[in-house]
Amino acid sequence: MITLRFRTIWMVLAAASMLSLSACSQSDSDKSPSAASDEGDAQSGGSPSAAPAGALTIPEDADPDTKNYFLTENAIAACMKKRGFTYTPNPGFTENEASSSIDGADYALAKKYRQKYGFGIYARAVYPNDPAAPGPAENKNPNASYRASMPSAQQKEYDKALGAPGPLHDNDRYEGPPKGSCSAEAHLKVYGPAKSAAEQEQENAKQAERDRQAGQALNGDPQLVSLAQEYASCLRKAGITVGTTQPTSIGDTVKFQVSAEIPPDAQSPSKEEAMPKLTREIDLALKDLECGKNFRAAYWPKYKKNPYVGNNG
Repeated sequence: MITLRFRTIWMVLAAASMLSLSACSQSDSDKSPSAASDEGDAQSGGSPSAAPAGALTIPEDADPDTKNYFLTENAIAACMKKRGFTYTPNPGFTENEASSSIDGADYALAKKYRQKYGFGIYARAVYPNDPAAPGPAENKNPNASYRASMPSAQQKEYDKALGAPGPLHDNDRYEGPPKGSCSAEAHLKVYGPAKSAAEQEQENAKQAERDRQAGQALNGDPQLVSLAQEYASCLRKAGITVGTTQPTSIGDTVKFQVSAEIPPDAQSPSKEEAMPKLTREIDLALKDLECGKNFRAAYWPKYKKNPYVGNNG
């Protein structure tokens, strides 16, 4: 279900933001980094908090990308220390409970949040100070005040040692942070040497094939196909247009219709402007949840066996 994109979109946004400090890119989740020895001895734990030595702990249930990000941050800190600077590993963004519940995998939790936040599209505008509102909770940059305390010349030295991310090339391929910088050293230590264009293309092809097979498994499942049809019929009876009945897509069809109504260049609405929009969104979100209850109960267990992230199934 494309719903996975909603569930993980905050991690994607976080990664883009984190590039400004760590330049952590071209993740190779098949690697098992053993580079924690001189990176503050990263420990396993339950949250991305700082360990006593200043290193980020690695949650026991962390996915490979999250684990590698923490390892990279710890490696940057160790490198910066050798160069005479203090660098506190940045935990980045933390996904709140609402963000992980919107997709409806947990019906009771999804109903609780949709009753207040809908799909999470207008909720942040209505509840700007609500930490439980859907969206990422951004931790403050722990190095901002330290850098700001330096004279201008020293700030330049700090930036050079850290290494700002380089630009995207014409082929949209990220070449990584400047050579010789701590970000580059950390990236090499955790992810290994950059793959050649041919190697990367081969890896992308393998991933695309895995995704294609997962999509076929889900969209070709007789039970899911039948439940998706029932889901669509229920939505239509509720006066909601259904553009697809594919098992991998139907779970997001109502949410995407609501978000598609927002012009690409639209400004963030005021609370007063967003309130009636959120009221309508909540109504649609609850109807969608009820219509898709049986479908989602069957879909998510099967999705875990065939994780699908594209729409090429």
